[in-house]
Amino acid sequence: FQTCPGRVLCKVPCSGEKEVDLAVQSAKAAFKIWSQMSGMERCRVMLEAARIIREQRDEIATMETINNGKSIFEARVDIDISWQCLEYYAGLAGSLAGEHIQLPGGSFGYTRREPLGVCVGIGAWNYPFQIACWKSGPALACGNAMVFKPSPFTPISVVRLAEIFTEAGVPKGLFNVVQGGAATGQLLCQHPDVAKISFTGSVPTGMKIMEMAAKGIKPVTLELGGKSPLIIFSDADLENAVKGALMANFLTQGEVCCNGTRVFVERKILDTFTKEVVKRTQKIKIGDPLLEDTRMGALINQPHLNRVQGFIKQAKEQGAEVLCGGDLYVPDDPKLKNGYYMRPCVLGNCKDDMTCVKEEIFGPVMAILPFDTEEEAVERANATKFGLAGGVFTRDIQKAHRVVAALKAGMCFINNYNVSPVELPFGGYKSSGFGRENGRAAIEYYSQLKTVCVEMGDVESVF
Repeated sequence: FQTCPGRVLCKVPCSGEKEVDLAVQSAKAAFKIWSQMSGMERCRVMLEAARIIREQRDEIATMETINNGKSIFEARVDIDISWQCLEYYAGLAGSLAGEHIQLPGGSFGYTRREPLGVCVGIGAWNYPFQIACWKSGPALACGNAMVFKPSPFTPISVVRLAEIFTEAGVPKGLFNVVQGGAATGQLLCQHPDVAKISFTGSVPTGMKIMEMAAKGIKPVTLELGGKSPLIIFSDADLENAVKGALMANFLTQGEVCCNGTRVFVERKILDTFTKEVVKRTQKIKIGDPLLEDTRMGALINQPHLNRVQGFIKQAKEQGAEVLCGGDLYVPDDPKLKNGYYMRPCVLGNCKDDMTCVKEEIFGPVMAILPFDTEEEAVERANATKFGLAGGVFTRDIQKAHRVVAALKAGMCFINNYNVSPVELPFGGYKSSGFGRENGRAAIEYYSQLKTVCVEMGDVESVF
């Protein structure tokens, strides 16, 4: 592997109706075996998969960097989160259980937690390997099979995950990968033998998937877009708040759905905070993502780079001020000259009604907005169709909890940002979707409850 931005890395065949059906039927056959295994048996296989990923961390991270363009530093973190996810759900696999309910006259009832069947996972291109683990971890722990479709922009690393599951000992076909775009996704969603769909991506695509799933009455998990608020109060630790703002905006070249891209700053520290953020942003090392000191790689492709640049152009036309960045970046290394690089951008003089403040840019663009009161900040933070995440920086812990309780968002951060431990549920409110990845909550979305009522005496009949 070499980093060759702007060049074709590989070609993969697009899965059509025949390939999708083969993948689903293969998964269906494997499900019959896997679902009958005990939780502890599934646990051991998943722990072995986690061990292989952990041992091959650097190799997989390198593959992911070339697959996506993010820095190797970040890719290693993604791979660590991936094996931790499989370990976590391996631990839960053996503990999945229903409950026993005592009824009158010695009768009783009980519930069984059962798998759904063949689940479909449709991933995004910003965290290809990690998202595949987030979806497959709870699915497999509950006894399901999965057919996974990665983004056509990042097709490579998920294939390695499928190989790892096979090496670990899952039944053949339990985790299948199909490649393709919207047409392939549609075939998966409409397949009669698919029991559930989990999608990570844009709101418009999520709406289409929900519509297709409705026709088959299939449950869906949707992890969609965001335009999340980050509220910086004047009593915050300034150094920590600046670092938090950078983490909330510039990870993976800003291509993160839960990024806190609307940075509300209490007016009395606006100038100081802005000056420090701009200074730190200008120091971010851009370039070859495989170099250890690189902190920002290339955006995913030319159309997306053009889109992000278009948002910045429109922001200037609407009165925003580019405080730094926003322009294209050409690395010194000639082999990187065709890469989709841009300098991270900080926008000042922003207003709530500007397009750059209302719409998800999905690039390294931070919008700074002043506020005067807590009530104002909360009201403006919630004035969006999205509700994926939100953050608060303050030394006043009562205020911190009060504000996050008022935020209409599924994932909130206090004095940190973009921390996603696998033990905690992740998902949004409003147009940001529903259902949850990670944590025990995900088990609810990959299993179903069966109630059994047992009569120990004669049937009481009204006839």
